[in-house]
Amino acid sequence: MGYGFKGGAGHFINEHYEDYATATDRKEGMIRVSGVHWFTNLEINKRHEDLILYKNYTKEEYPKYDNYDAIEVSKTKDIPMDYDGVMGVPITFMDKYNPDQFEILGATESEGKGFSNGLWDETSKVAQPLINQNRVYKRIFIRNKKVQK
Repeated sequence: MGYGFKGGAGHFINEHYEDYATATDRKEGMIRVSGVHWFTNLEINKRHEDLILYKNYTKEEYPKYDNYDAIEVSKTKDIPMDYDGVMGVPITFMDKYNPDQFEILGATESEGKGFSNGLWDETSKVAQPLINQNRVYKRIFIRNKKVQK
């Protein structure tokens, strides 16, 4: 992820589109698009900032998926600092991803066949991750490279 747009919103000028949305820095002919992310292959310092981890792993707080060989981490900020196995994290993890700190192993099979790199139990026939037979949103599978014991 690059540095992105201020407030997560990209602003584009278009002469042929009338936009009725309001924003503090609005200009005539401007289109405001929310949820915009900037991807880059340029090396930037942000990419190497460690995510500060403060939680410890417990079976109660981090259940294992029914159909993937990984534990559920429902919020990026809750990634346990002392877990060395595979974790499923929300896609919002991507703007915190540091390749020095984490290894991306794959994603849920709902993203495409083979995306989970063998973590999925095909006999479940359900591509979305399940916890106690309840579906969870799509996940990226990661491993912590800097486990703190």
